[in-house]
Amino acid sequence: MPTVCSNCGGTDIEHDHARGDSVCTNCGSVLEDNIIVSEVSFQEQSTGASSVVGQFVSSEGGSFRSGSSLQGSNLHHGLGKDSRDVTLQQAKRRLNALGSMLKLGQYCIDTAFNFFKLALQQNLTRGRKSSVIDTACLYLVCRSEGTPHLLLDFSDVLQINVYALGRAYLKLADKLHINPPAIDPCLYIHRFAHKLELGKATHEVSMTAMRLVARMKRDWIHHGRRPAGLCGAALLVAARMHNFNRTVKDVAKVVRLSEGTIRKRLGDFKDTASSQLTIEEFLKIDLDQEHDPPCFLESKRKKLKQVSLFPVDLTAERSHKSVPSGPYSREISQAHFHRME
Repeated sequence: MPTVCSNCGGTDIEHDHARGDSVCTNCGSVLEDNIIVSEVSFQEQSTGASSVVGQFVSSEGGSFRSGSSLQGSNLHHGLGKDSRDVTLQQAKRRLNALGSMLKLGQYCIDTAFNFFKLALQQNLTRGRKSSVIDTACLYLVCRSEGTPHLLLDFSDVLQINVYALGRAYLKLADKLHINPPAIDPCLYIHRFAHKLELGKATHEVSMTAMRLVARMKRDWIHHGRRPAGLCGAALLVAARMHNFNRTVKDVAKVVRLSEGTIRKRLGDFKDTASSQLTIEEFLKIDLDQEHDPPCFLESKRKKLKQVSLFPVDLTAERSHKSVPSGPYSREISQAHFHRME
C-alpha cells in the first residue's frame, strides 16, 4: 500500500479495507482501487446473519458477490463459495487421492481434472456417483497415455462393479468426442510376469511373451479380444518355453480371467503357422504370411459342418425330370427338400 501521495507528496493516506481503496486526505486523489486483501471482515445484517465485507476471489478464477451470507453449509465449505467451485475442489481432492493409490503421475491427475470440468459442463455428473465419474476421467487418461492400468484396478480400489465403471467411461468418451487408442497387450506383460514368480528369468520370459503377442497381432488374434487374455496365453507359452511349469489355472488367476478364455486364445494360436515352428525357429524366424482371423476360420468351420449334415447332390436333383417348373416350383421344391430330411 502507498505511504506517500504521488500527486502532492503528502503522507496522510487513508486506507479503507471495506471499499478496497487508498485516498490521500490532502488532495483527495485515489491512489489505489480494488485492493485485494487477505484479511476477512464481517458485518451483521438486520436479520442477525453474518456476511463478508468485500468480494472473495478464488484461485480458480471465480468470484463471489459482496456480502454473501455465511449461514448453514456455506460456512463449512468456505467464504460464500458457490456449488460449482465446491464441486471442483472436492473432485480435485478425490482425484488426487485415487491417483496416489494407483500410483498415477501428477500430469495424469491434472488431465483427469480437466476431463471432470468438461463432464461437469456436459451435465454428466448428474445422477451418477462421484467416484464413478472420477474413475471414468482417470481411466480415460490411462487409455490416452498408454499406462498399464486396467479398469479392474479401479474396481478393486473403490469396490464398485466394473461394468458400472465401464458404462460411465464409454458415456464420457462418447460425450467428449474422445476416441482413445486400442489397448496394446504388451503394456501388461511385465506386470503379469512379475506376479508369476519367475525369479531372475522374468525379463526373458516377458520378452518371449511380447514376441508371441506381436505374432498374435499379425495373425489378427487380438481384434475383438481382451488384452489380458492374449497376455495370459502368451505368458503361459513363454513360461513353458523357458522350462517353467505354470498351469492354465495359475495364469488365469494372475490375469483374472477364466481358464476357458485362456484355452480359447491358445486354440486360436494353435491354428496359426507360427505354432508349428520349434522354439529355436520361432525365436529366429519371422514369418511373412499372415493367418486368417479366428472369426473367419470359425465361419468356415460352421459352413463345412452344415454341408456335411446335408450331403444332397443338388445338381442331380435339378437335372432330374421330376423337378417341377412354373410359378409354384420354389414352394414345391422346398416341400420336397423337407420330405428328404
